[in-house]
Amino acid sequence: MKSKNKSKKFIYIFINTISITVICFSLVYILSWFEDKKNIEKIQKELETISKDQMENKYEENTLINPTKDKNDPYWYYVNLPFLQVDFSKLLLKNSNTVAWIKVNGTNIDYPVVQTDNNEYYLNHSFDKNKNGAGWIFLDFRNNIDNLNYNTVIYGHGRKDNTMFGSLKSTLTNEWYSNKDNHIIKLSTQKENMIFQIFSVYTIDNENYYINTNFINENLYKNFLQTILNRSIYNFNTSINTDDKILTLSTCKDNSKNRIVVHAKLIKKETNI
Repeated sequence: MKSKNKSKKFIYIFINTISITVICFSLVYILSWFEDKKNIEKIQKELETISKDQMENKYEENTLINPTKDKNDPYWYYVNLPFLQVDFSKLLLKNSNTVAWIKVNGTNIDYPVVQTDNNEYYLNHSFDKNKNGAGWIFLDFRNNIDNLNYNTVIYGHGRKDNTMFGSLKSTLTNEWYSNKDNHIIKLSTQKENMIFQIFSVYTIDNENYYINTNFINENLYKNFLQTILNRSIYNFNTSINTDDKILTLSTCKDNSKNRIVVHAKLIKKETNI
């Protein structure tokens, strides 16, 4: 009888210990999450005035990239939109890893982009290079921002508070899709201002195919473009061919192994004076 009571007492203590441990870890995680959020908001506040849309919104012939002959193509609407203007001198003082600024219409994405020699550091470091679970928006280490690869890839965490690439999930909604002004991505570097036109949005299991950055021949690139175009949950009525350079945004969906992916093609650029 005593042996049974001891066993019950041991089980009771064990369960209580596990429960308390789980609660403690949960509290630490929650406190850490909110501390990361607080720090990100502080950084965002400091960066608020560094980027803005230019006032001019008409294209010049020498700024157009791979123009389509079809005058009904949405391309001709988007090339009239203004570039983003960014003060990189201020950004580089804050973080020398800064390579670009990205803005995605219809989302909260309006951030400087960083790059280092790996794809791990900025998963848990913020723009100020302090440890932070929110990470930051970063360019794939294989890409060259000054000489674009066939596929330029940018990553960010899918934060539930819609910071970083958390609001990229908006691109999956009919509300976002139905507003054609949302279908562009503005990207600025020290040397160039660029506008990309979105042509594919989808979710997929974690894989490496869509983040290929270079292709050994034109046929492989053509197949790649057709594959990612066919994956889209929406039809953007956009032509795409092997003369196009594309931008890929990637984030996790609901903290799972699934990814939200957005692809866009370069349609306009200007030298950043």
